[in-house]
Amino acid sequence: MLKRIFLSEKVILFAILLNAAILFLLSFPNWKNDPNLHWVDNFFIFFFLAEMVVKLYYWGSKKYFSDTWNRFDFFLVMASLPALMALFFPIPNTSILLVFRMLRLVRLSKFLWFIPNMKHILVGLGRALKASFFVLIALAFLNILLSVLSCQLFSTQSPDFSDPINASYTIFQLFTIEGWHEITNRAVAGQDSSTVIGFTRLYFVIVVLFGGVFGLSLANAIFVDEMIIDNNKELEDKIDHLQEKIDKLQQLLEQR
Repeated sequence: MLKRIFLSEKVILFAILLNAAILFLLSFPNWKNDPNLHWVDNFFIFFFLAEMVVKLYYWGSKKYFSDTWNRFDFFLVMASLPALMALFFPIPNTSILLVFRMLRLVRLSKFLWFIPNMKHILVGLGRALKASFFVLIALAFLNILLSVLSCQLFSTQSPDFSDPINASYTIFQLFTIEGWHEITNRAVAGQDSSTVIGFTRLYFVIVVLFGGVFGLSLANAIFVDEMIIDNNKELEDKIDHLQEKIDKLQQLLEQR
């Protein structure tokens, strides 16, 4: 009976969905202190703890921990145990328990494996991240450079550039073209010289062009190109196969 329940992937996934629904309800202010929901939530902690124990019993520790998902589940179950301890022992700061409880939502990622061609998607994602890595590093370097420069130029005019940390966040906003005109307006506020205002606006236009329009567009183009390269591989293989046949035909004609 236990084997049929706890070793069934469908049952476990259904329990994960129900647990996610309970955690979703507990996030509402009116229900976050509902004792019934908390008891159901604690039941799921016991359920997943029992799942781990049953799998360790039937599979053995070597087979259990050889699987990445099982190691991941083990970590989440262990992280959820403080919520059970709070039922029996007084814990002064219970806010950390919410973090441990929310970690169980990560188990929903198991459903990703039911998406068709998920393995190819993940392979493409890894390849895309690797290909765009140096572009992202270049953008990060440009962000730091512009942050320091902007602090020197506008720290007294705008709170957006009061220190390098704030300036780095503001430059990132400019890269995403998010409210860039508002940032520019705050930087030129209080300036009387039309020349200074003109050069300030030109400066931010250049930042948006190089960081947002060119920089992020380049990173996005490389990322998308690497993600869809698998879609072209089958066509490329057919073309290569056709080219081999053409070469063989040409060789036969030359021999004749």
